Amino acid sequence: MVVLHHQHLILLVVFNFLLLFAAESVTLDTDRLALLEFKKQITDDPYGALSSWNDSIHFCNWVGITCGHLHPQQVINLDLQGKGLGGSISPSIGNLTFLSLLTISNNRFHGQIPQEIGNLNRLQIISFANNTLGGELPTSLPNCTRLREIYFFHNNLVGKIPVELFTSLSKLEIISINENDLTGEIPASFGNISSVRVISLAGNKLQGSIPDSFGQLTNLFYLSLGLNNLFGMFPVSLYNLSSLQTIDIVQGQVHGSLPRDIVLTLPNLQILLIAENLFSGSILGSISNISTIKVLELGSNSFVGSIPNKLGDLQNLQLFLIDQFGGGKVDDLDFVNPLVNCTLLELLDIEGNSFRGLIPNFKANLSTQLSILHLGMNQISGNIPAGIENLVNLTSLAMEQNFLEGNIPSVIGKLPKLQRLFLGDNRLSGQIPSSIGNLTNLYELHLENNNLNASIPSSIGNCQHLQSKSKPPSTPLIGVQFLKLSYRKLFQATGGFSPANFIGSGSFGSVCKGIIDQDETIVAVKVPSLQNSRVDKSFSAECKALRNIRHRNLVKILSSCSSLDSKGKDFKALVYEFMPNGNLDNWLHLPMEAQYHSRNLSLLQRLNIAIDVASALDYLHYHCHAPIVHCDLKLSNVLLDNDMIAHVSDFGLARLLLEPDDDSSQTQTSTIGIKGSIGYVAPEYGMGGRATIQGDVFSYGILLLEMFTRKRPTD
Repeated sequence: MVVLHHQHLILLVVFNFLLLFAAESVTLDTDRLALLEFKKQITDDPYGALSSWNDSIHFCNWVGITCGHLHPQQVINLDLQGKGLGGSISPSIGNLTFLSLLTISNNRFHGQIPQEIGNLNRLQIISFANNTLGGELPTSLPNCTRLREIYFFHNNLVGKIPVELFTSLSKLEIISINENDLTGEIPASFGNISSVRVISLAGNKLQGSIPDSFGQLTNLFYLSLGLNNLFGMFPVSLYNLSSLQTIDIVQGQVHGSLPRDIVLTLPNLQILLIAENLFSGSILGSISNISTIKVLELGSNSFVGSIPNKLGDLQNLQLFLIDQFGGGKVDDLDFVNPLVNCTLLELLDIEGNSFRGLIPNFKANLSTQLSILHLGMNQISGNIPAGIENLVNLTSLAMEQNFLEGNIPSVIGKLPKLQRLFLGDNRLSGQIPSSIGNLTNLYELHLENNNLNASIPSSIGNCQHLQSKSKPPSTPLIGVQFLKLSYRKLFQATGGFSPANFIGSGSFGSVCKGIIDQDETIVAVKVPSLQNSRVDKSFSAECKALRNIRHRNLVKILSSCSSLDSKGKDFKALVYEFMPNGNLDNWLHLPMEAQYHSRNLSLLQRLNIAIDVASALDYLHYHCHAPIVHCDLKLSNVLLDNDMIAHVSDFGLARLLLEPDDDSSQTQTSTIGIKGSIGYVAPEYGMGGRATIQGDVFSYGILLLEMFTRKRPTD
């Protein structure tokens, strides 16, 4: 009887072992088959990263695969980041139920994120960053209750952030979904994730206010919500988070003020980015007591009062931007002198304000890290100090539109890294120093509208766009990085301005497609017709309008050229980012057989385009240093990129409202005289009325009617 009992025990052990073995075999085969199904969805593998994924090698030894120690036959890590892979994510990914880490970032995956992701209940880190994934956030993601880090940034994800998405993910520490196309409001449920340390939602299309519940996140040290459409009051509760190191809400309509005791409430603050909002009040002295501060970007708000001179005590300060600072009493340049003592300072930008005073004489061994110094468009007087030679790392120096006097110091030629030098529109006199010819990296030089000797030293042979007061106005540009392009390069890029590269034409010239050889950048080259007497004025107006503006719904300028062509005649061109889907007029009015997908714009697409154009106008009218009136808004001036995002273009008629309008006293009847195109132009312009933002709004209304009725204004 005892023997029989032992036999039963042995059989039971063997049976259980067989069951475990069978289960293990099934699981093993499931993981292998899931990976092979995943591979089937890969349509492009330029580096052969998945060439090892075959039955000649055990799948635990395949590239990017790690199996576990406790479960040696199960995949716990799938890491294929940066392999150049293209394709979609197979739903079979959900069968790898032991996955702890899943990363396919820095590839070219497209399509939607499969709902089967929710089956991965052991998943801790998921990274799909830097792909072109679309669709909405998977609603099954809350099933992954062990998730600690989510990286979905830089994709094309759309839709709202589901309220329930983060209610069950109590272990989340990092949420990075920036640079997508998410809409709607930020759910207040974010405030329930007490473990979260990083929230990055910048660069979407989110609306509404910043949830007050963020003030509950006592572990939060990085909050990035900039480049959205947020509005409302900045939550005062956030000022109580002593853990915060970074606050980024750039370019919204958020209002509020800085707390008087900010040094006590945010003692660890390192980066404060609140530019291009509606903040008011004063810049309090306490901000200069935050010894940890590294980056301050406060421009384009409505601050008043003086800027603390104690900023020089911020020994960790690296970037300080208060360009287009705001109104009120902010006009004293004395605070710049202490900043000379900030030995780590790399960027100082105070452009577009009303600062008065003298430029400090930069001392040797101090401020040597300074790379960008922008003091333009102020009321700064005196001479350019000789101590400027101590800024040996300077790449961009802008002091235009001030009241600077005296000579240009020859020591400027001792700045070996200088690429851009803007000294135009001042009262400088004397000779142009030949030492500028020593600046071998210089590709932009602006000295126009001064009292300089008109002769240009022969040593300056590598500087483009150089013009003295006796010459026509120069071509000012926007931004920091520009392509260095000559007539020859543009001639080569467009195939000799071949008709095959012709994009379109207007009253001011033609536009050609080109390919810049150094990195095969596709560009649009706008070449004005110099036979037209109004071209110089239009060309200058477009340059001036584009010089200091930046917005995701405005066409991006890459460079300009003002030179001589192969026959020795004057040549001008503006180089823009190429928009592969052409202009809105072609989409709505070309016949069906045309190359554009005419009549295929859905109602939602038209609505999104209308919102994009409205966002661009709102920026031009209310968020620039001087309000800009476009004056020629119409369908053909709305360009569409690869994602059907609208970009307003053609600023040839634009007006800066704070400057006198040369045409205001004239009663011309041409489209130039009435500041716009027939059918779109505001009625008062026909009677000699000045350009106004209301005129642009009228044109926008006509554009809306045309978009949704498909009838031209002159029908």
